[in-house]
Amino acid sequence: MKKSYLVILSLGIVLNTSCQNQKADSISEEIITEESTAKEIPGNYGADLELADVVSPAEMISVVEKEGNFEGKIAGEIKEVCTKKGCWLTMDLPNGESMRVTFKDYGFFVPTTSQGYPIILEGVAVLTETDVETLRHYAEDGGMSKEEVAAITEPKREITFEAVGVVIKDKA
Repeated sequence: MKKSYLVILSLGIVLNTSCQNQKADSISEEIITEESTAKEIPGNYGADLELADVVSPAEMISVVEKEGNFEGKIAGEIKEVCTKKGCWLTMDLPNGESMRVTFKDYGFFVPTTSQGYPIILEGVAVLTETDVETLRHYAEDGGMSKEEVAAITEPKREITFEAVGVVIKDKA
């Protein structure tokens, strides 16, 4: 009878210890994952960029308004990111509008938690008219409510940017 109590007690200690170790391991994994995600956001996405010849968004707008498009590099800050997989981002422009940035051939994405980071983009900006269906799709990806999405009833004339490469820099 004493042996069975010892066996049960030993088993209880082993199980208790192993469960505590697993719990500690999963907690430290969560902490490491959160820390490494924050550290992994800055970096290059898509094509490697030379950081020379970068123009301001105001200069880009001027070229687009005059010539219909702009090809080159601009600097800005990420305002919003597609919450599903990082397949687009937006940035504010000095004219009060925001510009949607997509990635050439869906060849790369940016972290879904990269809002507020400074960026440099290389690619092509064009003045375009975005249809209602596409605007609603972007609104859904951005996390808007069904009512907000349904309220989109007009196409929007805007500057859009297709990037071949993005550099996300550290926050200041």
